[in-house]
Amino acid sequence: MPNDLLGPTLEEVQMWLRSAPGWVPAGFVLNVEPVNARLGRVLVVEDDPGIATQLVRGLTRAGYETGSVTTGKAALDWPVPDVFLLDLGLPDMDGVEVCRRLRQACDAAIIIVTARGEETDRVLALDEGADDYLIKPFGLQELLARIRAVLRRSKQPAGQPQVLQHGPLTVDLRTHKVSVNGSQIAVTPKEFAILECLASDPGRVVSRQEMLERAWDEHWYGPTKVLDVHMAALRKKLGDPGLIETVYGHGFRLADQAGTP
Repeated sequence: MPNDLLGPTLEEVQMWLRSAPGWVPAGFVLNVEPVNARLGRVLVVEDDPGIATQLVRGLTRAGYETGSVTTGKAALDWPVPDVFLLDLGLPDMDGVEVCRRLRQACDAAIIIVTARGEETDRVLALDEGADDYLIKPFGLQELLARIRAVLRRSKQPAGQPQVLQHGPLTVDLRTHKVSVNGSQIAVTPKEFAILECLASDPGRVVSRQEMLERAWDEHWYGPTKVLDVHMAALRKKLGDPGLIETVYGHGFRLADQAGTP
């Protein structure tokens, strides 16, 4: 079986752990078994020691190489795992700000685990780059299912090109860079996800529901108006409002472009 289907090797995990031994006193908790290197690495960002201990124990038993930190700064400094489980109520900075910085720095999956259940909190965290949002209390099996889901979405499908191009638009899936007529434009994680969704199959009409599920989360049940806000901002950045067409009653698609490769 190819190694890339098994995840990091035990030696890679051990190297990951040795890279930051000084952080152990700052709240890092670790359990490592050879099998745990197979499923992936999860970092729990939680200042409640009782909750953190339960999460680390449950995830380790489920087969993940798992550790925990108690502050946002420690999470930002720690070597990037496959999944962050991020509480919003951290002692040194707000979890949404930590989420924003993590998303700017890496492509790891971020699952918010918090007692904050208001719609505004969910929308803000998801807009800042979170992949999923789980409200406490929750069951371990649901958490494991959410982790499996974000890891599936984060893996590049076999055979999919790294660079998507449609007329003047170029979407680089590896670097997460977008350019129009050769000029790079700055986009948010959600705007990039929208463009990836459209550019993956130019001309196909993508429904609003599909776009919300792919760019936000399959469990999304917030207002669909948030998509319109992001779409308006994206069209303005692209400099050509007609590049993304609205198909009323159906969804969105990239407009036909003469000379599209």
